Amino acid sequence: MTKNVCLLVLVLAVAAPVTADSLNCRLVGTCDTPGLARGVAVAGNYAYVADYSAGLRVISVSDPAHSSEVGYYDTPGSAEGVAVAGNYAYVADGIAGLRVISVSDPAHPSEVGYYDTPDYAYGVAVAGNYAYVADDNSGLRIISVSDPAHPSEVGYYDTPGYAYGVAVAGDYAYIADYHAGLRVISVSDPAHPSEVGYYDTPDYAKGVAVAGNYAYVGGSGLTVISISDPTNPTYVGYYGTPGDAYGVAVAGNYAYVAYDGVEPPVLGTQHLRVAGNYAHVADASAGLRVISVSDPAHPSEVGYYVTPGFARGVAVAGNYAYVADGSAGLRVIEYYGAGVEETMNEERGTMNVGPTVARGVLRLAIDDCRVSNAELLDAVGRKVTELRPGANDVRGLAPGVYFVRMANSDGRMANAKLILTR
Repeated sequence: MTKNVCLLVLVLAVAAPVTADSLNCRLVGTCDTPGLARGVAVAGNYAYVADYSAGLRVISVSDPAHSSEVGYYDTPGSAEGVAVAGNYAYVADGIAGLRVISVSDPAHPSEVGYYDTPDYAYGVAVAGNYAYVADDNSGLRIISVSDPAHPSEVGYYDTPGYAYGVAVAGDYAYIADYHAGLRVISVSDPAHPSEVGYYDTPDYAKGVAVAGNYAYVGGSGLTVISISDPTNPTYVGYYGTPGDAYGVAVAGNYAYVAYDGVEPPVLGTQHLRVAGNYAHVADASAGLRVISVSDPAHPSEVGYYVTPGFARGVAVAGNYAYVADGSAGLRVIEYYGAGVEETMNEERGTMNVGPTVARGVLRLAIDDCRVSNAELLDAVGRKVTELRPGANDVRGLAPGVYFVRMANSDGRMANAKLILTR
């Protein structure tokens, strides 16, 4: 069997049956944290989890299927959100404000500085020498972190609502301001931030992400808002989620939304105590929703995974979404709904001339193949089964197009098309 045929066999072993609690998504790995995972950021081989009463947890995700905690720092407050820049993690620590944690040695994170914001720090974003903190009733606080050991506030803008989430792009900060919707704040002069525009979302704004000319706001669902003119944000589209959307991350044409269906609210400030009318659905549970935003005016759900905890935060890196899932810790979820392509033949610079055809038995050659990693996938990338060297019985599979995914002789993963017939 040639190297190309070997690659072909490789794709067949991946697919696994799809359960009722998922669509085009599969759980890859987990790491249970001791607190309530509320926020997450990913940088390099590590995920940084804001774990509420258990502070910051540093988790190795170099092998997402075997994620493991390598270090932690127990912050004095309640870790709600986290951002990572360079060798530092910036933790929105509830009543304890902003904490600056050195993660240059991930096994031994240590606090190097802090700034006690006036209210309850829910979210944080970092751009350049500044950390932007969503500080509940005290709005947006802009903190210089040019000297991480001595962070200092340089400016603030008191938004009309309760600042819950924050994203920064260019000269603007975008605030998910709870009942006051999306607020657009000019931060071109950090010492004198000013509101330049807003969009009053129909429900509570709890999370926000920005990509290109759009802001994606989480509430009772995902609202897509055009910010091509920051002074005049305008509604573009909406997709409702089963529970309240808290965490939003955007990668390519997809928005990844962490939604919470039934968790009792953690009471940070009075407005949460009196605003107990969340749009929960009795059977909504919680989890990850993958929403196509290739047409922003008509966002549509293309995948989901129901998680056992209370999903509040999400970050995306590569093929994986990292979900901060409350009492269930960190969940690593792969979205495969975009389908699978055959790996190009490097000798010709094209795909294979024709696919491999198998009937009843699929044979994997041992030579030049690292068969220990071989999987069979269906046409949309779901794992069907694992493959072993030699003969594999595929008589129980439906006829159709499959892919074999396997490492070739240089260790790189590759896909080859396979047609199963009767």
